[in-house]
Amino acid sequence: MSAGHSKFSHPPINRRTAIQAGGIGLLGLGMEHVTALQGADIVTCKGQPTAKSVIYIFLSGGLSQLDSFDMKPHAPDNIRGEFQPIPTSTPGLEICEHLPMLARRSHLWSVCRSLTHPSNDHTASHMIMLSGKSVLPPGFDPNGPKRTDWPSIASVAGAVTARRNNLPPAAVLPERMIHSTGRTLSGQFGGLMGSHRDPWFIEAAPYDAACYGAYPEYAFDHQERAGVFNANRQFQSPELTFPAELSSLRFDRRMDLLQSFEQQRQDLTRTAINGTFDRSRQGAISLLTDPKMRNVLDITREKPETLDRYGRNSFGWSLLMARNLVEAGVNLVQVNLGNNETWDTHGEAFPHLKDKLLPPTDRSLSALLDDLHDRGLLDETLIVMAGEFGRTPKISHLSQFYKLPGRDHWGALQSVFFAGGGTKGGRVVGASDRIGAYPANDPQTPENLAATIYTALGVPDTAAWYDDLNRPTHIFEAGPIAGLF
Repeated sequence: MSAGHSKFSHPPINRRTAIQAGGIGLLGLGMEHVTALQGADIVTCKGQPTAKSVIYIFLSGGLSQLDSFDMKPHAPDNIRGEFQPIPTSTPGLEICEHLPMLARRSHLWSVCRSLTHPSNDHTASHMIMLSGKSVLPPGFDPNGPKRTDWPSIASVAGAVTARRNNLPPAAVLPERMIHSTGRTLSGQFGGLMGSHRDPWFIEAAPYDAACYGAYPEYAFDHQERAGVFNANRQFQSPELTFPAELSSLRFDRRMDLLQSFEQQRQDLTRTAINGTFDRSRQGAISLLTDPKMRNVLDITREKPETLDRYGRNSFGWSLLMARNLVEAGVNLVQVNLGNNETWDTHGEAFPHLKDKLLPPTDRSLSALLDDLHDRGLLDETLIVMAGEFGRTPKISHLSQFYKLPGRDHWGALQSVFFAGGGTKGGRVVGASDRIGAYPANDPQTPENLAATIYTALGVPDTAAWYDDLNRPTHIFEAGPIAGLF
């Protein structure tokens, strides 16, 4: 066993021993994402990171590669679509005319035009792209998450990277992804690693099945049904407060109890596992009491000009909050730009992309690039933007549902956006065929995407995580996308 692997093995006192010692749950904070179990079965280890943080922007529904970063202007009419390409600041690189701000900043970002996986199903593809595994887990259930699911990239990164500034190492915002039917989409959670490995979900907006897009400014309904979408949906900065049943006095008493417990078990406090418990406790207290943390999450405190640059909508607010979190010390922030398969443009595709989806994405992502660059954080922050799949080359029209045409699901190809974190700007990795259907060269997989994220965070390629039965699972199943670095 290599040195890198051994550092991810169990510490001398295992989790069961710690539980028997009575060291879990004394605070009763009710925050499963910041519990003492988070690190009881993995000891963190560092490789050679190219970044301190990762922002994984997820476009639920699937962005059309042909109408964004891989246009085919010379293809037949029923393939190339309605949009025109425009030049970028990188010679020879063209993107969609409705992404002008990103076009001017192409020296800061790169695109992989050859990511591929085998599924055209929304739920399965969410699992694939959120976990970084092209094969579905045994017993996969499209009706909702299961304990046997693969862990998400956010969960793995949160488990194997060291927390900074007493903050949870991985967070998801502005909400967990839920289908319009009410079922929670798979792939977002700890799965086989256990629920204690779920990332920190920052719920900045109550779920609303009747709202797509960057609300309230760009809210829309896919089928243009009158009165269906909720244009008044609110985005709110989360309030970090004590649970209702835990008063300040009771909190102090529990702290005294914990202190007494620790003094009685000095041998346990000298072990690595108790160090993890202590850090988890400190992290929970920090989240609840530190005014700086409230400022990180309360974007209403930002200057009006900052809010204008990002856009006064859920896309802009989410990326602004992500900026604050990585600056504060969160290692991985997953940002869901649109819930409920917002990017699922089966119909009305071109007006919705032109008027509702591409403009707020262009503005908010450009503002994020500018801010990280100006603050000296872009080199140490990897930005990745992908969906669960791309869209079909051929335009289709489901006239029974939509007045205008669109594109269907297409797992065989999508374009993935990268910036910062040691990657080079102005690059195109891989290429698609002449109609944007399949990789023409340098195909990449979700495994390569996940490896790129883990490598950026300094996770060694020998790393593994362990389940409750002490069975190891190697984190890396492929190498990172080499052409980016």
